[in-house]
Amino acid sequence: MEIRAGGLDHPDVVALLEEHFAEMLAASPPGTCHFLDLTKLAADTVHFFTAWKGETLLGCGAFQALSDDHGEIKSMRTTKAALRRGVAAALLSHIEREARAHGIRQLSLETGTGAPFEAAHGLYRRFGYGYCPPFGDYEATDFNVFMTRTLD
Repeated sequence: MEIRAGGLDHPDVVALLEEHFAEMLAASPPGTCHFLDLTKLAADTVHFFTAWKGETLLGCGAFQALSDDHGEIKSMRTTKAALRRGVAAALLSHIEREARAHGIRQLSLETGTGAPFEAAHGLYRRFGYGYCPPFGDYEATDFNVFMTRTLD
C-alpha cells in the first residue's frame, strides 16, 4: 500500500468522496454533517492523503490545522472493496505522523453515532483516542460525538 499526498483531482478520489458525502448525509439527522466539500479539502490548512495499491484507490483521509498545535481529522473513508484490510489504520498512522511533522500535538475529530459509525469509533479507540467535549465551533447534539488524542 502506498499513501500519497493529494489526489483531489483524481476521478476515483472524487467519486469516493462523493459517496462519502452522500452516505454521511443519509445516515445523519439534518444539520449534523460537518464534512469538508472538495473545495474546502483543497484549502491550505488541510493535508489530504490517499491510499493506493498500484492504481487502485483504497481510501482517503485528511487533517485540518485548527491552530498551531491542534488539528482535526477529516474525510476518513475506505473503499468498499478495501474494507477491513488495514487501510484506515494505515491512513490514520500516516495522518498522525504528518500532523506531528507540522507541529500538531493534539488531534481531534467529530463523528456520528449508531451502527454506521461503530467501526470508526473502534478504530479511533484502538489508536488511543478518547471521548471529549465539543471543540472549535462544534456544538453537542444527541447524534455526534467528539474524540481527541495527544500525540507523543
